[in-house]
Amino acid sequence: MESVIQHAQTLFGLELSSDQLALFQRYADELTAWNTHTNLTAIIEPEAVAIRHFLDSLSLYPLLKTDIPQRVMDVGTGAGFPGIVLAMLFPQLQVTLLEATGKKIKFLEHVVGLFGLKNATTLHARAEDAGQMSGHRAHYDVVVARAVARLPALLEYMLPLAKVGGVCIAMKGVSAQAELDDSKIALKTLGGRFDKIETVMLPMVDEAHHMVIIEKIAKTPSDYPRKPGIPAKKPLI
Repeated sequence: MESVIQHAQTLFGLELSSDQLALFQRYADELTAWNTHTNLTAIIEPEAVAIRHFLDSLSLYPLLKTDIPQRVMDVGTGAGFPGIVLAMLFPQLQVTLLEATGKKIKFLEHVVGLFGLKNATTLHARAEDAGQMSGHRAHYDVVVARAVARLPALLEYMLPLAKVGGVCIAMKGVSAQAELDDSKIALKTLGGRFDKIETVMLPMVDEAHHMVIIEKIAKTPSDYPRKPGIPAKKPLI
């Protein structure tokens, strides 16, 4: 975990304190302990956890306005990456952790309580349902998602949750451009506009990580998101 401090500064201009690093280590320890009885992540080697979970989550820092209050939704947060990491570092962000799997929600609630994260809340729901909920639809300044679905379907999960003027950030691998090329209809239908792709090379990771940034420029029609399962089976392409 020590290398995270250096890499965060070099790659993202983010200075982490020893206290923050200790917080990350405790979080990693909880993840490891729970993962022995609950399948939270396939990434379990300590160095890989530090780089592929924590440092990868921190790659969002240059894209966030962390100096002002913002509402952030982490779609399909899993074990809390990047949402928990953002909540730990930036108390001015109000982070909602959206997860459909009950065992993962239990872990997230445990972590939120353990660390007293008053700026983080959990939402046990599928993204298709959350996008139709009053209080969540068109509510968020920033919607993020990491390793959830291909972009044409993912946009149907994310864009309904973002307010007009907000942004969606899809954290992607090598297929980012190809997925974006398939997303023209989804963007037009759901009220999104492609802004840019930011690329990050994480240390000791061969493949580049890409952040596809989408602006929310118009209201999403009330028909979207469609019922659970349909966006994945019949994406807007």
